[in-house]
Amino acid sequence: MEIRPGVEDDLDELTRIYNHYVIETPITFDVEPFTPDQRRPWLLAHPTSGPHRLLVAEEGGKLLGYATSSAFRPKPAYATSVETSVYLAPEHVGRGIGGLLYTSLFEVLAQEDVHTALAGIAMPNQASQRLHERFGFRQVGLLEQVGRKFDRFWDVAWFQKSL
Repeated sequence: MEIRPGVEDDLDELTRIYNHYVIETPITFDVEPFTPDQRRPWLLAHPTSGPHRLLVAEEGGKLLGYATSSAFRPKPAYATSVETSVYLAPEHVGRGIGGLLYTSLFEVLAQEDVHTALAGIAMPNQASQRLHERFGFRQVGLLEQVGRKFDRFWDVAWFQKSL
């Protein structure tokens, strides 16, 4: 398995992976699937240098999943904080790929001017909570019933880690 930066040629598969979570789960609060063209600005917001990264796990020419660090908020004082996330192809969940992606992501971020990593997790999501806690995140807040999807309201727990 190779962990590498995501590139334009990955866009179709990255979109397929993300759309699974849009359509099937409350993990993301997007409610309509995306086309690759609609996802292109997101891809371009994750260059191969700097604090906002996109790393993919690839095996035998297939994308297994990806991890990102993105801008937490647009105001300049937040520049040293990033929001991180991991999405796995549904057929590859449970293989430890999320941990490998996060290991690589945090190695890259250690070389950047990043002070804090944050993650918002729609609850309940024990797998994501365990992954983040394993990487040193701790829960710092809970926003109750802030997202509505699938005709119900969802809480979001915020996790934070100093880098």
